[in-house]
Amino acid sequence: MMDWAGWVIQIMAFSFVLVVGSVALVAVVFFVIDRSQTEDAVRRNYPVIGRFRHLFTELGEFFRQYFFAMDREELPFNRAQRDWVKRATSGQGNTVAFGSTRNIAVTGTPIFVNAPFPPLDNQFAASEPLMIGPGARQPYVARSFFNLSGMSFGAISKPAVLALSRGAKEAGIWMNTGEGGLSPYHLEGGADLVFQIGTAKYGVRDGEGRLDDGKLREVATHDQVKMFELKLAQGAKPGKGGILPAEKITPEIARIRGVPEGEDSLSPNRHVEIDDWDELLDFLAHIREVTGKPVGIKTVFGAAQPFRDLLATINRRGVELAPDFITLDGGEGGTGASPLPLMDLVGVTIREALPEVANLLREFGLKERIKLVASAKLMVPGDVAWALAAGADFVVSARGFMFSLGCIQAMKCNKNTCPTGITTHNPRFQKGLVPEDKYKKVALYAKSIVKEVETIAHSVGVAEPRQMNRQHVRIVQDTGKSVPLDELYPDVDPRM
Repeated sequence: MMDWAGWVIQIMAFSFVLVVGSVALVAVVFFVIDRSQTEDAVRRNYPVIGRFRHLFTELGEFFRQYFFAMDREELPFNRAQRDWVKRATSGQGNTVAFGSTRNIAVTGTPIFVNAPFPPLDNQFAASEPLMIGPGARQPYVARSFFNLSGMSFGAISKPAVLALSRGAKEAGIWMNTGEGGLSPYHLEGGADLVFQIGTAKYGVRDGEGRLDDGKLREVATHDQVKMFELKLAQGAKPGKGGILPAEKITPEIARIRGVPEGEDSLSPNRHVEIDDWDELLDFLAHIREVTGKPVGIKTVFGAAQPFRDLLATINRRGVELAPDFITLDGGEGGTGASPLPLMDLVGVTIREALPEVANLLREFGLKERIKLVASAKLMVPGDVAWALAAGADFVVSARGFMFSLGCIQAMKCNKNTCPTGITTHNPRFQKGLVPEDKYKKVALYAKSIVKEVETIAHSVGVAEPRQMNRQHVRIVQDTGKSVPLDELYPDVDPRM
């Protein structure tokens, strides 16, 4: 027995020496490498231990998100917002106890004005469908004021598209394809679709990247495709086209988009066919004529004058040439890949832009003709209700639906390493996203938004969410006092 014990002790000692020796050898190798390299000054001056700086930098984001950040202070979306979506997608109650954790003294916080005599419970506010593009051969009656914003197949994965499409069908909302073209997975789910035409014309382009009427007509033959959206600009990167890294372009994605494999797919920064507002209206009219369906634009507010020029051109040319809708993205909008200066510094936020554009539409007498769709970080009920009160006819969200799929805000969208399988084409990660389960969460999220916005509308005393207006919202100022939204942005009377 003692001999066996002695052998065990010797083996353990040998293993310890082997491990220590291996660690020492690795440390020596790293020491030599770090001393020899010239790219990193920290590693050159502090060999081996300088490497921990990079490790701690990477881990810092993780520890802040899970251990140190308070519920309401994280960006781009805080824990309270993500938790609301998680509760909504569970199908269980979304009530909370004890009191709100939101600091309502923060400047810019919207506070809704409760009615002194709200409708009785059996007179609950209910959403109503709204028609878009009455002048098109096939107008679209949109059933929900809350819908799914553009996310391209390519930027997101096959199982993500399937789950979103099936969930949108279940919830009765539309799904925007994003600029990456129409995939079989968009159609498979059965949802109403808005086909987005980006500057590269993916899916409807000819060999030179220009609009191909034959392909456009082919897309329009799908009954599920209800509208077309011409993307002029995106909030996360105004003035810059879409970016899809080469490692995310599979043979299938290349075929759907009409681009070569093995190369980054970069969209032009604008449509080469359009140099002024007249050419924009002509282009929209052409798409509407070819497809027979409503056509709108997606853009970002930078200043009032360009919108004035557009609306003046519409009134000069005739309202029949007007876009059927304008999707207004805010400068705080998100994407899978964008240059940091554009992400941080270009484009006005939706909080400022939306009431400005709604007023301009009223001023030019076009608010009824052109439906206004609000986008950018509007993913919880209070934000959606604010947008409707500020002048939006519809609200769309992308990242809210990503959270409903299980997004953990890992910030890896552009690296093909998304741990939840949403923005990656790596089968290893995709297997974690099961469309048969996730589509139910997508539908529950959309239905929860609608239900709780209706609850807010009921509280302020109106019969339908779109009947909320700026008198129903107060905005907290830096003095700590709130003022009505209609004092900050008075409604414009088109008769004036």
